[in-house]
Amino acid sequence: MKLAIMQPYFFPYIGYFQLINSVDKFIFYDDVNFIKNGWINRNRILLNGKPHYITLQLKQASSFKTIDVTEFSDNRNKLKKTIFQAYKKTPYFDSAWPIVDKCLSYKTQLISEVAIYSIIETCKYIDLDTEFEISSKAYGDTKGLEREERIKEICKLNNASHYINPIGGVELYDKNIFSEAGIEMRFIKTGDIVYNQNCPVFVPWLSVIDVLMFNSPKDVNGMLNNFVLL
Repeated sequence: MKLAIMQPYFFPYIGYFQLINSVDKFIFYDDVNFIKNGWINRNRILLNGKPHYITLQLKQASSFKTIDVTEFSDNRNKLKKTIFQAYKKTPYFDSAWPIVDKCLSYKTQLISEVAIYSIIETCKYIDLDTEFEISSKAYGDTKGLEREERIKEICKLNNASHYINPIGGVELYDKNIFSEAGIEMRFIKTGDIVYNQNCPVFVPWLSVIDVLMFNSPKDVNGMLNNFVLL
């Protein structure tokens, strides 16, 4: 089995979905500490040809709290209006907008739940059928372990032969430590993904919202294979 474990991000960029597509099971790592100024509660869209942050405002956010108990104050209607205005004239707005609207209408005040929902609904839309689990619900017993030890233990519980991690993890994890446990660790690096944004200069690495608005579900699915494993 190939396994990936990652914090839930709010409508993440295409590379996040490449990670999901590269494994048999993907675990949302929601019972670890919240990361301020990261991608858990925000992302970027294209507005008037320039990158623009969309952010779910948080209630008493703290890096001492775990993601699964972090709440947001409800500014989602404002975000809906911003996204609607930014993309209402794009080629695939009519099919992609209902995904955005549905996720921003999801009944919750927890940032983890709305982020996870945004990812799962996007996966359904682009026909990606990887199995999902949530760490706080399925692997709470491993929470007291150190970072690498916990990842290895979750891999063992799943009989995982491969653990795939984003390229940023190169500085955090030692392949040899995983290899000694019988687990092959690889790092995924997204290739150059360019598509027509109807503006003079392409703006890369935006939220998947941007990708969905300018490309068909089939074309987005095809982008998922544009990566290398290191």
